[in-house]
Amino acid sequence: MVQSYESQYQHYLTRAEKALDRAVELYLPDESVVCQAARYSLLGGGKRVRAILVLATCDMLNGNMDAAEHFSAAVEMLHCYSLIHDDLPCMDNDDYRRGRLSCHKKFGETTATLAGDVLLTEAFEAIAQSGAEPKVCADAVKDLAAGGGSRGMIFGQELDIAWEEKTPGRAVLDTIHHYKTGALINAAVQMGASAAQADQESRRILEQYAYALGLVFQIVDDVLDVTATSETLGKPVGSDAENGKVTFATLYGADGAMQLAQQINEANCKRMEQYFDSNAAFLIQLARQLLDRKN
Repeated sequence: MVQSYESQYQHYLTRAEKALDRAVELYLPDESVVCQAARYSLLGGGKRVRAILVLATCDMLNGNMDAAEHFSAAVEMLHCYSLIHDDLPCMDNDDYRRGRLSCHKKFGETTATLAGDVLLTEAFEAIAQSGAEPKVCADAVKDLAAGGGSRGMIFGQELDIAWEEKTPGRAVLDTIHHYKTGALINAAVQMGASAAQADQESRRILEQYAYALGLVFQIVDDVLDVTATSETLGKPVGSDAENGKVTFATLYGADGAMQLAQQINEANCKRMEQYFDSNAAFLIQLARQLLDRKN
């Protein structure tokens, strides 16, 4: 029986949350204040998009879903570390995240910094302890390190900071968010492919999907920063303007930016359908849902 998108999404979300609960018990002992802070941020809500991408990609390719569960926890742990550090006063200086006090506001800057550090470190232990074949684990480690490190998210953050108070054009924004947002989304997709030991052509198409998805995700983020409320978003709005950042909403206006996002998304979905046929139905619908999100 073919599952509906909603039931399939809930299935993946349940598996992702179970994997996170297990990782918390294994790697974040409650007697540590630093780990308490990490738990607070990691389990404090969120869409779990990256975790779901790991699971959905692996499932589409008929891979090892038990390994993918561990990998999904790993990517969420690394993602959460980046959010904790992004919120720090030396970065975006945000007081709220996911409708609650940000980690440094709840636990102090030092503890929050260490909480991010421990999540980053333990993400790789989660992969190592997945029980997957050594090559599969090694590939997943490479996927996550490449997406989160000097050739991925960190480089994007560096570019983002370097262009504050400047006027980047479309090409520069594409480059910043290729790395800052797209690289970790690609890591999630590639980790799912690693759990399935996918061939290189499938990985190439999935990489195109992931980076397009990341760009659309960022464009929608930029629009929500100027159109949504803090209550809806669960974090401060208008922070891009306060930090002197030019965004897609700045360049194109909210309506123009959303039109651009829709064009990118439709081309992305068409490419996935042409290559993976109906097997890509969930990933295609996920892309369309993320385009229409309100938070």
